[in-house]
Amino acid sequence: MVCVFNQAKGEVYAMLTWNEFLPFAAAASSLWLAGALSAMLQMGWSRKASISLISMGIVVYGCFVIGLWVGLGRPPLRTMGETRLWYSLFMMVSALTVYARWGYRWLPFFSFVVSSAFVTVNVLHPELHDRSLPPALQSGWFVPHVTVYMFSYSLFGCAFLLALAGLFRRRVEYLPSADRLVGVGLAFLTFGMLSGCIWAKQAWGTYWSWDPKETWAAATWCAYLAYVHYRLRHPSPERKVVPYLMLLVGFLLLQMCWYGINFLPSAKGSLHSY
Repeated sequence: MVCVFNQAKGEVYAMLTWNEFLPFAAAASSLWLAGALSAMLQMGWSRKASISLISMGIVVYGCFVIGLWVGLGRPPLRTMGETRLWYSLFMMVSALTVYARWGYRWLPFFSFVVSSAFVTVNVLHPELHDRSLPPALQSGWFVPHVTVYMFSYSLFGCAFLLALAGLFRRRVEYLPSADRLVGVGLAFLTFGMLSGCIWAKQAWGTYWSWDPKETWAAATWCAYLAYVHYRLRHPSPERKVVPYLMLLVGFLLLQMCWYGINFLPSAKGSLHSY
Protein backbone atom coordinates (compact mmCIF):
# COMPACT_ATOMS: atom_id res chain seq x y z
CA MET A 1 0.00 0.00 0.00
CA VAL A 2 1.25 3.45 -0.93
CA CYS A 3 0.52 6.52 1.14
CA VAL A 4 0.32 9.82 -0.71
CA PHE A 5 0.36 13.21 0.97
CA ASN A 6 -1.91 15.85 -0.52
CA GLN A 7 -0.04 19.03 0.27
CA ALA A 8 -2.91 21.30 -0.76
CA LYS A 9 -5.40 19.72 1.65
CA GLY A 10 -2.92 18.41 4.19
CA GLU A 11 -4.37 14.92 3.94
CA VAL A 12 -2.80 11.49 3.52
CA TYR A 13 -4.32 9.01 1.09
CA ALA A 14 -3.67 5.27 1.11
CA MET A 15 -3.66 3.70 -2.34
CA LEU A 16 -3.57 0.03 -3.21
CA THR A 17 -0.77 -1.55 -5.19
CA TRP A 18 -0.34 -5.00 -6.68
CA ASN A 19 1.30 -6.10 -3.41
CA GLU A 20 -2.13 -6.11 -1.74
CA PHE A 21 -3.71 -8.35 -4.37
CA LEU A 22 -3.25 -11.63 -2.48
CA PRO A 23 -5.35 -10.83 0.63
CA PHE A 24 -8.15 -9.34 -1.47
CA ALA A 25 -8.06 -12.30 -3.88
CA ALA A 26 -8.04 -14.80 -1.00
CA ALA A 27 -11.01 -13.13 0.70
CA ALA A 28 -13.00 -12.85 -2.53
CA SER A 29 -12.18 -16.42 -3.60
CA SER A 30 -13.24 -17.77 -0.21
CA LEU A 31 -16.60 -16.04 -0.47
CA TRP A 32 -17.05 -17.21 -4.06
CA LEU A 33 -16.21 -20.78 -3.14
CA ALA A 34 -18.56 -20.78 -0.15
CA GLY A 35 -21.38 -19.40 -2.27
CA ALA A 36 -20.69 -21.77 -5.15
CA LEU A 37 -20.54 -24.85 -2.92
CA SER A 38 -23.68 -23.91 -1.04
CA ALA A 39 -25.46 -23.44 -4.36
CA MET A 40 -24.24 -26.70 -5.87
CA LEU A 41 -24.49 -28.96 -2.83
CA GLN A 42 -27.45 -27.24 -1.17
CA MET A 43 -25.64 -27.40 2.16
CA GLY A 44 -28.56 -26.06 4.15
CA TRP A 45 -28.04 -22.58 2.77
CA SER A 46 -30.84 -20.72 1.07
CA ARG A 47 -30.52 -19.57 -2.51
CA LYS A 48 -30.40 -15.98 -1.28
CA ALA A 49 -27.47 -16.85 0.98
CA SER A 50 -25.52 -18.28 -1.96
CA ILE A 51 -26.22 -15.18 -4.01
CA SER A 52 -25.20 -12.97 -1.07
CA LEU A 53 -21.88 -14.77 -0.57
CA ILE A 54 -20.95 -14.54 -4.25
CA SER A 55 -22.03 -10.89 -4.31
CA MET A 56 -19.86 -10.12 -1.30
CA GLY A 57 -16.88 -11.70 -3.05
CA ILE A 58 -17.55 -9.55 -6.10
CA VAL A 59 -17.63 -6.44 -3.92
CA VAL A 60 -14.34 -7.34 -2.21
CA TYR A 61 -12.63 -8.06 -5.52
CA GLY A 62 -14.14 -4.95 -7.08
CA CYS A 63 -12.75 -2.84 -4.24
CA PHE A 64 -9.25 -4.00 -5.11
CA VAL A 65 -9.78 -3.18 -8.80
CA ILE A 66 -10.96 0.32 -7.89
CA GLY A 67 -8.14 0.76 -5.38
CA LEU A 68 -5.57 -0.34 -7.93
CA TRP A 69 -7.09 2.07 -10.44
CA VAL A 70 -6.58 4.92 -7.96
CA GLY A 71 -3.10 3.70 -7.04
CA LEU A 72 -1.91 3.46 -10.63
CA GLY A 73 -3.53 6.73 -11.59
CA ARG A 74 -4.92 5.06 -14.71
CA PRO A 75 -7.37 2.28 -15.58
CA PRO A 76 -5.83 -1.15 -14.83
CA LEU A 77 -6.43 -2.38 -18.37
CA ARG A 78 -3.05 -2.10 -20.01
CA THR A 79 -1.28 -5.41 -19.32
CA MET A 80 -2.35 -9.02 -19.73
CA GLY A 81 -2.41 -9.42 -15.94
CA GLU A 82 -4.76 -6.47 -15.63
CA THR A 83 -7.16 -7.92 -18.20
CA ARG A 84 -7.09 -11.20 -16.27
CA LEU A 85 -8.08 -9.16 -13.22
CA TRP A 86 -11.20 -7.88 -15.00
CA TYR A 87 -12.05 -11.22 -16.56
CA SER A 88 -11.99 -13.08 -13.24
CA LEU A 89 -14.28 -10.40 -11.80
CA PHE A 90 -16.71 -10.40 -14.72
CA MET A 91 -16.74 -14.21 -14.85
CA MET A 92 -18.25 -14.32 -11.38
CA VAL A 93 -20.64 -11.47 -12.19
CA SER A 94 -21.89 -13.41 -15.21
CA ALA A 95 -22.10 -16.66 -13.23
CA LEU A 96 -24.10 -14.94 -10.51
CA THR A 97 -26.47 -13.50 -13.11
CA VAL A 98 -26.99 -16.88 -14.78
CA TYR A 99 -27.53 -18.63 -11.45
CA ALA A 100 -30.00 -16.00 -10.27
CA ARG A 101 -31.86 -16.08 -13.59
CA TRP A 102 -31.89 -19.78 -14.51
CA GLY A 103 -30.88 -21.56 -11.34
CA TYR A 104 -28.07 -23.78 -12.68
CA ARG A 105 -26.67 -24.83 -9.30
CA TRP A 106 -23.39 -26.14 -10.71
CA LEU A 107 -22.48 -23.09 -12.82
CA PRO A 108 -21.15 -20.83 -10.03
CA PHE A 109 -18.70 -23.53 -8.95
CA PHE A 110 -17.27 -24.15 -12.42
CA SER A 111 -17.18 -20.42 -13.07
CA PHE A 112 -15.25 -20.09 -9.82
CA VAL A 113 -12.77 -22.70 -11.09
CA VAL A 114 -12.21 -20.66 -14.26
CA SER A 115 -11.99 -17.38 -12.37
CA SER A 116 -9.64 -18.76 -9.71
CA ALA A 117 -7.33 -20.07 -12.43
CA PHE A 118 -6.82 -16.51 -13.69
CA VAL A 119 -6.48 -15.24 -10.13
CA THR A 120 -3.82 -17.85 -9.41
CA VAL A 121 -1.84 -16.89 -12.50
CA ASN A 122 -1.87 -13.27 -11.35
CA VAL A 123 -0.67 -14.30 -7.88
CA LEU A 124 2.14 -16.52 -9.17
CA HIS A 125 3.22 -14.26 -12.03
CA PRO A 126 2.57 -10.65 -11.07
CA GLU A 127 3.51 -8.19 -13.75
CA LEU A 128 5.16 -4.82 -13.53
CA HIS A 129 2.48 -2.17 -13.69
CA ASP A 130 3.79 1.02 -15.21
CA ARG A 131 1.71 4.00 -14.19
CA SER A 132 2.12 5.76 -17.52
CA LEU A 133 0.00 5.22 -20.59
CA PRO A 134 1.32 5.60 -24.14
CA PRO A 135 -0.35 8.40 -26.12
CA ALA A 136 -2.47 5.97 -28.15
CA LEU A 137 -4.13 4.65 -24.98
CA GLN A 138 -4.92 8.10 -23.61
CA SER A 139 -8.37 8.07 -25.12
CA GLY A 140 -11.92 8.17 -23.85
CA TRP A 141 -12.50 4.90 -25.70
CA PHE A 142 -9.89 3.02 -23.66
CA VAL A 143 -12.06 2.02 -20.68
CA PRO A 144 -15.34 1.21 -22.48
CA HIS A 145 -13.55 -0.64 -25.29
CA VAL A 146 -11.58 -3.02 -23.06
CA THR A 147 -14.15 -3.52 -20.28
CA VAL A 148 -16.91 -4.28 -22.78
CA TYR A 149 -14.67 -6.85 -24.41
CA MET A 150 -13.88 -8.48 -21.06
CA PHE A 151 -17.55 -8.60 -20.10
CA SER A 152 -18.50 -10.21 -23.41
CA TYR A 153 -15.71 -12.76 -22.87
CA SER A 154 -17.21 -13.67 -19.48
CA LEU A 155 -20.66 -14.19 -21.02
CA PHE A 156 -19.15 -16.43 -23.68
CA GLY A 157 -17.31 -18.25 -20.90
CA CYS A 158 -20.61 -19.11 -19.21
CA ALA A 159 -22.04 -20.21 -22.56
CA PHE A 160 -18.96 -22.42 -22.97
CA LEU A 161 -19.66 -24.08 -19.61
CA LEU A 162 -23.27 -24.67 -20.64
CA ALA A 163 -22.03 -26.23 -23.89
CA LEU A 164 -19.78 -28.61 -21.99
CA ALA A 165 -22.68 -29.61 -19.76
CA GLY A 166 -24.90 -30.12 -22.80
CA LEU A 167 -22.34 -32.32 -24.51
CA PHE A 168 -21.70 -34.33 -21.36
CA ARG A 169 -25.38 -34.90 -20.63
CA ARG A 170 -26.49 -34.92 -24.27
CA ARG A 171 -29.39 -32.61 -23.58
CA VAL A 172 -30.66 -29.50 -25.35
CA GLU A 173 -32.07 -27.91 -22.20
CA TYR A 174 -29.09 -25.58 -21.91
CA LEU A 175 -29.46 -24.11 -25.39
CA PRO A 176 -32.09 -21.41 -24.60
CA SER A 177 -29.87 -20.01 -21.84
CA ALA A 178 -26.77 -20.25 -24.05
CA ASP A 179 -28.68 -18.45 -26.81
CA ARG A 180 -29.40 -15.50 -24.54
CA LEU A 181 -25.85 -15.35 -23.23
CA VAL A 182 -24.43 -15.41 -26.76
CA GLY A 183 -26.94 -12.80 -27.92
CA VAL A 184 -25.99 -10.35 -25.18
CA GLY A 185 -22.30 -11.23 -25.46
CA LEU A 186 -22.35 -10.67 -29.21
CA ALA A 187 -23.96 -7.27 -28.72
CA PHE A 188 -21.20 -6.25 -26.30
CA LEU A 189 -18.53 -7.73 -28.58
CA THR A 190 -19.93 -5.78 -31.51
CA PHE A 191 -19.84 -2.55 -29.52
CA GLY A 192 -16.26 -3.35 -28.54
CA MET A 193 -15.23 -3.82 -32.15
CA LEU A 194 -17.03 -0.67 -33.33
CA SER A 195 -15.56 1.45 -30.52
CA GLY A 196 -12.14 0.01 -31.38
CA CYS A 197 -12.58 1.07 -35.00
CA ILE A 198 -13.47 4.63 -34.00
CA TRP A 199 -10.56 4.72 -31.57
CA ALA A 200 -8.17 3.37 -34.22
CA LYS A 201 -9.30 6.04 -36.67
CA GLN A 202 -8.57 8.77 -34.12
CA ALA A 203 -5.21 7.29 -33.06
CA TRP A 204 -3.75 5.89 -36.29
CA GLY A 205 -5.89 7.31 -39.07
CA THR A 206 -7.52 4.04 -40.16
CA TYR A 207 -10.55 2.12 -38.93
CA TRP A 208 -9.16 -1.36 -39.63
CA SER A 209 -5.64 -2.52 -40.47
CA TRP A 210 -5.98 -6.34 -40.31
CA ASP A 211 -3.68 -6.45 -37.32
CA PRO A 212 -3.48 -10.06 -35.94
CA LYS A 213 -5.70 -9.04 -33.00
CA GLU A 214 -8.26 -7.52 -35.34
CA THR A 215 -8.19 -10.59 -37.58
CA TRP A 216 -8.86 -13.01 -34.75
CA ALA A 217 -11.47 -10.67 -33.27
CA ALA A 218 -13.29 -10.74 -36.61
CA ALA A 219 -13.06 -14.55 -36.69
CA THR A 220 -14.48 -14.74 -33.15
CA TRP A 221 -17.31 -12.36 -34.01
CA CYS A 222 -18.15 -14.37 -37.14
CA ALA A 223 -18.19 -17.63 -35.17
CA TYR A 224 -20.71 -16.38 -32.64
CA LEU A 225 -22.75 -14.68 -35.36
CA ALA A 226 -22.86 -18.02 -37.19
CA TYR A 227 -24.14 -19.64 -33.99
CA VAL A 228 -26.93 -17.07 -33.70
CA HIS A 229 -27.99 -17.65 -37.32
CA TYR A 230 -27.84 -21.41 -36.89
CA ARG A 231 -30.07 -21.27 -33.84
CA LEU A 232 -32.57 -19.01 -35.61
CA ARG A 233 -32.82 -21.51 -38.46
CA HIS A 234 -32.74 -24.57 -36.19
CA PRO A 235 -34.57 -23.71 -32.96
CA SER A 236 -35.04 -27.44 -32.30
CA PRO A 237 -31.89 -29.00 -33.76
CA GLU A 238 -32.07 -32.68 -34.68
CA ARG A 239 -28.35 -33.03 -34.08
CA LYS A 240 -27.97 -31.85 -30.51
CA VAL A 241 -24.20 -31.77 -30.68
CA VAL A 242 -23.86 -29.17 -33.46
CA PRO A 243 -24.76 -25.96 -31.55
CA TYR A 244 -22.65 -27.03 -28.60
CA LEU A 245 -19.66 -27.68 -30.86
CA MET A 246 -20.15 -24.25 -32.42
CA LEU A 247 -19.94 -22.72 -28.95
CA LEU A 248 -16.73 -24.62 -28.26
CA VAL A 249 -15.19 -23.40 -31.52
CA GLY A 250 -16.21 -19.82 -30.76
CA PHE A 251 -14.66 -20.01 -27.30
CA LEU A 252 -11.39 -21.40 -28.67
CA LEU A 253 -11.24 -18.55 -31.19
CA LEU A 254 -11.88 -16.14 -28.33
CA GLN A 255 -8.86 -17.49 -26.43
CA MET A 256 -6.74 -17.06 -29.52
CA CYS A 257 -8.00 -13.50 -29.93
CA TRP A 258 -7.37 -12.61 -26.29
CA TYR A 259 -3.91 -13.99 -25.53
CA GLY A 260 -3.08 -16.67 -28.10
CA ILE A 261 -1.91 -14.13 -30.65
CA ASN A 262 0.99 -13.22 -28.37
CA PHE A 263 2.60 -16.52 -29.36
CA LEU A 264 2.32 -15.84 -33.09
CA PRO A 265 5.38 -14.48 -34.94
CA SER A 266 3.09 -12.16 -36.89
CA ALA A 267 2.00 -10.50 -33.63
CA LYS A 268 5.46 -9.10 -32.90
CA GLY A 269 5.19 -5.37 -33.05
CA SER A 270 1.40 -5.53 -33.01
CA LEU A 271 -0.33 -2.54 -31.46
CA HIS A 272 -2.60 -4.95 -29.59
CA SER A 273 -0.04 -7.33 -28.12
CA TYR A 274 0.53 -7.24 -24.35
